[in-house]
Amino acid sequence: MERREDDSSHQVKRVVLPSGKTIDVVYFKDPIHEDTSFRTVAEPHQELHVCPACSSALVYPTDWEEASDDAWLVSLRCPECESRREAIFSQGTVEAFDQHLEAGTDALTADLRRLCRANMAREIESFTAAIAADAILPEDFGP
Repeated sequence: MERREDDSSHQVKRVVLPSGKTIDVVYFKDPIHEDTSFRTVAEPHQELHVCPACSSALVYPTDWEEASDDAWLVSLRCPECESRREAIFSQGTVEAFDQHLEAGTDALTADLRRLCRANMAREIESFTAAIAADAILPEDFGP
């Protein structure tokens, strides 16, 4: 992440999201309310896809936003026990979670393709069997 000052009224910060996309976030400065006295403390590294309540490995994020230069505020939900939690995690922890989510997406996509091919193969078999049995009439294709 890089910071750059555009002028004294606001600051632009380039953020690389866990997905790899880059966005520019504009922070408008308000000298009256600007508080730099706190420091965001991230939770220790943990496997975010694992539910601490039921040990399910299906936990997913419902929301995440940057908490500091090197930490993210992440809201998590377990679909098995409906446990929800929100905490601040380090950049490394969130990147590992993002990689796990991408691997899961790839696995689901591969399964979807396999199921689509299997369904299409069954439809082709049924259609060719219907043609061979002379069970398809012109009326089957239109009004």
